[in-house]
Amino acid sequence: MSAARDSARSEAADAAAATHDLAELPVVVTHHDPQHGVAAYAARIAATVEARSGRHLALDVADLLDAPDLLDAPAPVDAPGPPGVSGGHDGHGPAPTAPVDPYLLDPELLTTTPLPPAVEVTPADPAPVDVVVPRAHLQFTDRLWGPSPAAAADVVEHLADGTALTVTLHDLPQPSDGERNLRRRGEAYARVVAVARGVVVNSEHERTLLRERVGFEGPVEVIPLPVDRHPLPDGRPEPDGDVAVIGFFYPGKGHAEVVAAVAGLAAGRPGAGADRTDGATTRPDADVTGVVALGRASPGHEAELQQLVDEAAALGVPFGATGYLDDATLLDRARRASVPVAAHQHVSASGSIATWIAAGRRPLVPDTRYSREMATLRPGTLTLYPEGGLAAAIAAALADPASTWLDHDADTLPGLDEVADAYAAWWTDGVRW
Repeated sequence: MSAARDSARSEAADAAAATHDLAELPVVVTHHDPQHGVAAYAARIAATVEARSGRHLALDVADLLDAPDLLDAPAPVDAPGPPGVSGGHDGHGPAPTAPVDPYLLDPELLTTTPLPPAVEVTPADPAPVDVVVPRAHLQFTDRLWGPSPAAAADVVEHLADGTALTVTLHDLPQPSDGERNLRRRGEAYARVVAVARGVVVNSEHERTLLRERVGFEGPVEVIPLPVDRHPLPDGRPEPDGDVAVIGFFYPGKGHAEVVAAVAGLAAGRPGAGADRTDGATTRPDADVTGVVALGRASPGHEAELQQLVDEAAALGVPFGATGYLDDATLLDRARRASVPVAAHQHVSASGSIATWIAAGRRPLVPDTRYSREMATLRPGTLTLYPEGGLAAAIAAALADPASTWLDHDADTLPGLDEVADAYAAWWTDGVRW
């Protein structure tokens, strides 16, 4: 870690320590779902603010609401696949308890399953408040807080009746939700921000979506998703020959686009031919560049994953999904991938991009409003490709493997400490409680 990074963190810590004594911090509501990216992120933020403020702040939602059935009800399926989000799960298993990669999932990672086209879920009666707290902060995505967007908004409105709430929004509504879901989700998010004392999003892109798709014109704080780089081992591992995508598999995540791009390449793959069985899906042996999904299928999309495996085989492209990967294995696979890719076109804030960067990789990312913002925030950490340019970008990365790695002095801030301090400072000085 560079001296500049140490200095920045020291100054941020001093500033945070000064502000922590000036105001009562809110409790940070956590969920008991370790496999959901937003829930994992809430736990990390709570633990880090606690460590830096010396105050116990985490409060499980089960202790706040006497309504486990309302929050735990499975969400039915609605659109072709989950939209890009800002805090979901990458589909590689339970989130870690230590503050490591943001999300490890994909707020594409903040991803779960959407709602079915013709099904309106009747929300349960709002649950009574079991524990009264004066202030609370929620990490909100409708898919975590209720079985439908309206039900999730019901819960938050009920909490706001007795508690001053601030919220961080994830999975902002956007056109990729589809017309019906865009309307339903937009209405729910509008209800949530209407009862919040303060609102946070994870990117300027999301702030724009909040204005464009929710119609909210009030003050919004932007606190980016954190990245904490893992120390690099001595020497880079031998590349495995795969173009890799981190996170849940679902239509629109970019896997199909990567397969199509690789199918058009004539790149050879020396040294291939080892056993290519990844989790539940078998990837055929082949001396060609392959594609691998480092994660599992999003619930309800298992058949579509198998369909893409079959389509890729017909194109001569080895493709498979690893299924569950523990954190150490995910890190190892991320570092062994020949080409790291985050090809989601409709992400609003990406945990998979953060996971690649934390592993020391420089992923290929489509040139979008969000990715340009992240490239400016963390210079030299992304390789942006234009529409229609994925195949050329993969070919260039295969020809120049060093281009897929971060420089040792690359600035990946803010990390989790800086993000926790930003929350503490905002709660102290930026919220009208």
